[in-house]
Amino acid sequence: MAEAEKVEVVVVGAGLAGLACAYHLADAGLEALVVERGDFPGSKNVTGGRLYLHPVRRFFPHIWEEAPLERHVTRERLTAMGEGSSVTFELSSERFKEKPYHSHTLLRAKFDPWFAERAAEKGALIVPKTRVDDLLWREGKVIGIVASEAEIHADVVVAADGALSFMVEKAGLGKGRKPRDYAVGVKEVIELTSSAIEERFGLGDGEGAAQLFFGSLTEGMFGGGFLYTNIESISLGVVVGISALMEKEPGFELHRLLDSFKERPEVKPLIEGGHAVEYSAHIVPEGGLASMPQVYGHGMLVVGDAAGLALNTGLIVRGMDFALASGALAAQTIIEAKKRNDFSPASLSRYEEWLKESFVLKDLETFREMPHFLQNPRLFNLYPQALAESLGRLLWIGEEPKEKISTTLWREARRLIPSAAGDLLRVWRI
Repeated sequence: MAEAEKVEVVVVGAGLAGLACAYHLADAGLEALVVERGDFPGSKNVTGGRLYLHPVRRFFPHIWEEAPLERHVTRERLTAMGEGSSVTFELSSERFKEKPYHSHTLLRAKFDPWFAERAAEKGALIVPKTRVDDLLWREGKVIGIVASEAEIHADVVVAADGALSFMVEKAGLGKGRKPRDYAVGVKEVIELTSSAIEERFGLGDGEGAAQLFFGSLTEGMFGGGFLYTNIESISLGVVVGISALMEKEPGFELHRLLDSFKERPEVKPLIEGGHAVEYSAHIVPEGGLASMPQVYGHGMLVVGDAAGLALNTGLIVRGMDFALASGALAAQTIIEAKKRNDFSPASLSRYEEWLKESFVLKDLETFREMPHFLQNPRLFNLYPQALAESLGRLLWIGEEPKEKISTTLWREARRLIPSAAGDLLRVWRI
């Protein structure tokens, strides 16, 4: 084994959380080494492709004007899919068109390398194509990592290695992995001209659309679809809960859902004439606050997806803003701990306190019940189908005289009441 090196902080993983941490550490003059398993930052990162900017502007006040963002989102769509029918709700708001923009789509293969360069300009050292094999310990304290058979010692190790964090498992900080706390997503980036995207979605120059889908596209399983418009491409994908996949018939192939999704009449015209330039699959955290690991240990902090910092409300999917904020707060914690030369759990626990004081854990606490609520299979079969069928009956004109709207609605309500009564009560808890 190679002779041990020593740096002040080792960050494992060059995603948004890891790079955010390294950016702030280097800006404060600390040695920050980022070890990345992929060929380059962003090479393994898979995301639907949307970043909410307002929560993180204060952590990075000077970079957004030059960042390689795609389109600012001005149109929000939610589509409930039944078999052979669907209902789409759309919100177009002038508020979304006001600067500074509320949210942007982005492509991680572009954004992450750019962000890595900004961290490197501050002084961070980023080393790709390097696998971390183990943690180094001394008297119950993490003192570094073993990477590609080399020992690297550090005052603090930051785990930013994704949803199924190897580092969290090695450090014993997790609560035990449960399939229901994770989902797997598959995504294609489909190249289209900018003019075609703007025409098909009714967008102005630089404007973007975000669309979420739920219902029959996941064949009754917990999950859904997403579509985000980029400057000259569309990010299109499907996410399904791992526990739901495990209960599906043996040999079920997730990419089949994406292929079927692309053929749906709600989607096919939007991507017609485009060709896929990227395909990826990834595990994402879905367990919320209840499944989070301990985010600090003796000589170690946990950030981003590795800490389970993601939120799916059914209407909004967030993770990238949580990742950026957690990385910045972890860096702030380490900077203060360095001044005291104290990297004990008592010292590093300030990170958790700052997370609780920030939007990150406040939002996760607000929506604590959401992961459990979304496990309800009726959200993905009964209700989307009933919504589409009910609206279809209201709008259909046949040979017979039209019945009263109230009669149609009451008949549909009576059909749903046995299932919906309990679910409506659960809505008040989310």
